[in-house]
Amino acid sequence: MRATTSSPTGSPDMADKTLTETLIDHVLAIEYDRLPQQAIDMAKHVTLDGLAVMLAGSTEPLGVGRISIEYVKEMGGAPQASVVAGGFKTSMLNAAYANGTMAHALDWDNTWYPLNHPTSPTLPAILAMAEHFGSGGGKVIEAIVAAFEVQARVRLAATGMADGQNFHKPGTTGLFGAVTAAVKMLDLDRQQALMAFGIAGSRAGSISINTGTMTKSSHSGHAARMGIECGILAKKGWTASADVFGPGGFFDTFLQGRAEPALLVKDFAQPLRMVSPGVGFKKHPSNYFTHRPIDAALALRDEAGFDPGRIAKVDIRFPRFDYVNRPQPKTGLDGKFSVQYATAIALLDGEITVDSFDDARRFAPDAVALLGKTTLHFDDSIPKDFDRMHCIVVVTMEDGKILEKKVEKLTGWVGYPLTAEQRMKKFNACARRVLKDDAAARVVERVNGLQSLSDVRGIMDIVRT
Repeated sequence: MRATTSSPTGSPDMADKTLTETLIDHVLAIEYDRLPQQAIDMAKHVTLDGLAVMLAGSTEPLGVGRISIEYVKEMGGAPQASVVAGGFKTSMLNAAYANGTMAHALDWDNTWYPLNHPTSPTLPAILAMAEHFGSGGGKVIEAIVAAFEVQARVRLAATGMADGQNFHKPGTTGLFGAVTAAVKMLDLDRQQALMAFGIAGSRAGSISINTGTMTKSSHSGHAARMGIECGILAKKGWTASADVFGPGGFFDTFLQGRAEPALLVKDFAQPLRMVSPGVGFKKHPSNYFTHRPIDAALALRDEAGFDPGRIAKVDIRFPRFDYVNRPQPKTGLDGKFSVQYATAIALLDGEITVDSFDDARRFAPDAVALLGKTTLHFDDSIPKDFDRMHCIVVVTMEDGKILEKKVEKLTGWVGYPLTAEQRMKKFNACARRVLKDDAAARVVERVNGLQSLSDVRGIMDIVRT
């Protein structure tokens, strides 16, 4: 696919380029010294939130973190990069895999519009390479910004992924974010970058049928690991297709015509999408589609005199989205993707925490009882688009009293950001599961000054332990 395009700086470029070549030229044009301050600040927010969910992910109740750490330790590898909360170093690939998996283990990693998880497949790869090569904080920020922009562009063009079915985004669009990070961190030239992207086309995958299991988390870990591998192979001269987004490439293979490839480069970085519309930071450690029902339930829970023990039934009106219709989740982990379970637990406990999704809470008598009284009703009049949808939770009490709450705007979503205080509350809640308070404070201090750090090893030394 060739077309006359504009150069990354916006000046006319009369040379015929493939779509992939145009994208690569845009990627190579992203430089730290030319980034707007809003992007630099957001990259630091992303880094702190990403480290937080890695730390907390190491404690995931069913063992996602524990098994991931044990797995990479058993696999062995040169001590190049830290395993968060693992207490040891391993190869860059192994560290990126474990840390990426833990970053997504709680489904608490950030997201944005269109829906995607931009941090968990990319930041672990960036930190692993930065730690091994001694890269400075400015380089890390540059890689984050570039990785986020490419993920956004692939996701915008991949219109057929809108419903969340078939392929899980971290293993597809997320992988292209990770390989973009490798292009920046490894200083690949244009030809090497084309090869790295071509290799990534053959590494992309991850099917959504595994949602609700440990394997879903590994999609981010796999993408982070493969991003590094693609970059290293390309730097050594490994070959691949030079037009992974052209005919017969990624869009045709994965989406079979349900794509708009031109959106991959249209208005690239004008503005950067991590600036506008911005990045969403999740309040609750569960699938984002459960957040509106959770917020509705928490608001009802705060009603004067509300007694969760006297609920007769719960009705939830929601857009038709089978992905989160799980009336009887098989495990606490599966409950992260159940609108019914997440709503019921929010009504019972008045809060949602990591431990809301362990098996002990899932199968506690009060949870089982209320789940049996909770019904999800699909309402086709509600838009399915996450940005425009709403939900309504109706609680009928034993005395016949009816309580109802509608939630449209979602705090933490793009356009309705968490405050600095809310982001710090989340960080501390995550970090204290592993770190002492003084260690957590040192992480915050270093990340806040990331652009001035000569390398990130001081941060990784803390979170490794």
